[in-house]
Amino acid sequence: MSTYTSEPGVRLGGRYRLEDRLAAAGGWSAWKAIDEILARPVSVITFAAGFPRLEQAVTAARAASRLTDTRLTQVFDVEDSWDHAYIVLEWPVGDTLADIVSAGGVEPDVGARIVAEAAAALSGAHAAGLAHLCLRPDAVRWTPGGGVKVTGLGIDAALSGVSVDDPELTDTRGLGQLLYAAVTGLWPGADYPELPTAPEADGQPRWPRQVRAGVPAVLDDLTGRALALHGRDGHEPFTTPSQLAVALAAAIPPLPVPPAAAIRGDPRRGLDRPPAPRAIPRRGQAATALDYQPTSGRRRGRIIALSVVALVVVLGASAAAVHLLDKPAAATSHHGHTGAATSPPSGQGTVITPVSASGFDALNLSDTGDENTAQAPNVLDGNRAGWATQWYGTPYFGHLKAGTGLILDLGHPARVSSVAVTFGSVPGANVQIRVGNSPARSKANLDSMTTIASANNVSGTYTFTARVKATGQYLVIWFTKLPPMSGSTSKFMAQVFNVVVRGTT
Repeated sequence: MSTYTSEPGVRLGGRYRLEDRLAAAGGWSAWKAIDEILARPVSVITFAAGFPRLEQAVTAARAASRLTDTRLTQVFDVEDSWDHAYIVLEWPVGDTLADIVSAGGVEPDVGARIVAEAAAALSGAHAAGLAHLCLRPDAVRWTPGGGVKVTGLGIDAALSGVSVDDPELTDTRGLGQLLYAAVTGLWPGADYPELPTAPEADGQPRWPRQVRAGVPAVLDDLTGRALALHGRDGHEPFTTPSQLAVALAAAIPPLPVPPAAAIRGDPRRGLDRPPAPRAIPRRGQAATALDYQPTSGRRRGRIIALSVVALVVVLGASAAAVHLLDKPAAATSHHGHTGAATSPPSGQGTVITPVSASGFDALNLSDTGDENTAQAPNVLDGNRAGWATQWYGTPYFGHLKAGTGLILDLGHPARVSSVAVTFGSVPGANVQIRVGNSPARSKANLDSMTTIASANNVSGTYTFTARVKATGQYLVIWFTKLPPMSGSTSKFMAQVFNVVVRGTT
């Protein structure tokens, strides 16, 4: 019997017990199920025999299963038997962006932060060759721990048969629609009836500040660029999720601390997932694979949480002093360093301008985000957003690895004499400066590099003076301990805003 026609109580793979069918369309069904081995709720997609896009759906699911960004719904299992195919996914919790906007919306800054997280997650997915293509407000959730979860990556497009020539541009415009909805409460088009349609002028949605008072000018501009709205000169449209993610990260206010009750358990992300609530199908729209939402039992808590977030955002004066995206000039002090290096006024030799920068997660090869590589060029071009590691639940990377870093290509072999690095303003980072001759992302290459300087508990602008002579084309700023995130005692993350390398070639 095809799993598509299975009834509640049927077990798939000897472990996934189907409970409630949540959506069905065109030869597939989405179910809430229980993984009886791990005693947890999961989502299951089953297929009718002969479903014409089964191969595409299975391929997309397997590709998504290799992504490690926790902001993307995880794929747990795939069975591609023609008569009994199914896909098992993480059960999504939290309220969708549609829920949030429909319930009265959020402050524009908070809505922009949700979309910024989604854009950053999709940037990593595109780097791995996978696109979403079906972004709608139901595909982005605000979790009980204050995080973001994107559902349906690749799979929804395969189920519906969507194919485009430029996936990055399609997802960028989709993110632009989400951003418009998040900052205005309106949908920029007539294809999502669950939200009021934005008014138009000259065949395009009006700019956000024309339809909602209080939208910051910078978010008005970024939304227009994400949607390629015309009418303003000198504002180039965004064409990739990465461009939008970086721009939003530089524009939004400081990241508030998530609810204390949610920050526990997960060594890397600091979040426990609560038991999933009972779900109900969405009505009044075409179904998608994850087309359901939780009941309203948590709505009061969600509104309170969002109100707290908005309040923290409003407290701009105090938060700006410590926020995540401080300008480099704001962090100029040194705090209690105990490492081998001292901090003279400047290094010897001429300035060497690196030709590129990348994340260097040499001890975690499964991470396709490679420690926020998309942000790394910011340290070379003066972008105030800078670069940051991912955040972890302990100063020692959630006990997942012994370090991570940023690698700079100097363009040619050089003997480095000093490296001035502008870190974040919060002390606590232990750092090594390493020089080598290969950019290979591997433990072997990391071990082959020469450590020319080190310091502990650094912050602000710190100058590392080489104590060992070494020549190489690649320079690594390697973190062995992370400082706390600004305003948090439960998250740890390092930042770099600027790097000046001196030496001889």
